[in-house]
Amino acid sequence: MAGDGGKPDRSAGGGARADMNVLPAHLATLEAEAIHILREGVAEARHPVLLFSAGKDSTVLAHLVRRAFHPAPPPLPLLHIDSTWEFGEVLAFRDAFAATHGFRLLVHANEEGRARSINPFEHGDVYTTLMRTEPLKQALRDGGYDIIFGGARRDEEASRAKERIVSVRSRSQGWEPRSQRAELWRCFNWRRGTGETIRAFPLSNWTEQDLWAWIVLRRIELAPLYLARERPVVWRHGLRIVVDDPQRMHWLPGERATLEKVRFRTLGCWPVTAAQPSGAQTVADVAAETLFARTSERAGRISDEGSLERQKREGYF
Repeated sequence: MAGDGGKPDRSAGGGARADMNVLPAHLATLEAEAIHILREGVAEARHPVLLFSAGKDSTVLAHLVRRAFHPAPPPLPLLHIDSTWEFGEVLAFRDAFAATHGFRLLVHANEEGRARSINPFEHGDVYTTLMRTEPLKQALRDGGYDIIFGGARRDEEASRAKERIVSVRSRSQGWEPRSQRAELWRCFNWRRGTGETIRAFPLSNWTEQDLWAWIVLRRIELAPLYLARERPVVWRHGLRIVVDDPQRMHWLPGERATLEKVRFRTLGCWPVTAAQPSGAQTVADVAAETLFARTSERAGRISDEGSLERQKREGYF
């Protein structure tokens, strides 16, 4: 697990009062807002759940859940949709995080798609639909979850900027931007019609820089992929793809991996998530690099191009 040389944040809730002075005022305000949204949403829910990818955003959100409800155990489970093409280090971090922090972990995958060898190399958007969107909808339906917390932020990408903090979903988990409710003066409407659910995004007002500053100051451990180290890289579409599993890699004629010192700015399925060259080996180094970034956080997601809003409308994110 990644760290910055100090002890990780193992306090929560009541412990936050003693160390609140380490946060700048704007971060303390964002933290308080997120905790308020979590507490209010859980109070309104019959069966809440937190979507957990083991990436930085969902990890921060899970830590905020701990702070919001300390000293009680987390009042909602983590739900991970396993695309079957996750980084091995992500899966190891996911399991260790849940066990360490007392979360019940639920993992769901499309086993029919796995049996059919649906993969991101050959099946593109069909893969995203079958291995991410459909199993997510199935897991939410089977679990009867009515309020689903996610770690999305508005600054990540254009379609997410249209999102409300408390976002209504239809019976089919579909998203319609024009039917979302106004959120004036931070008043959130948690009411749900028959068959409707809520996706709630407590980190909506955070920026990428805010997130990394909070991670540094709260000494949060993250999946090791966020830190730079030598990894086997193949060039695809002008991007660096780390070969996480050579046995499952779809190699092109004459292609071979070379070692490069890289890290990830965002995490997804390994065949379609690009790494970037970096020397940042601590969380503080990563935070400093982020301040000077000139590209979109999700620019390294090959599968994102032209598809994110459609995926949202169909029930993902």
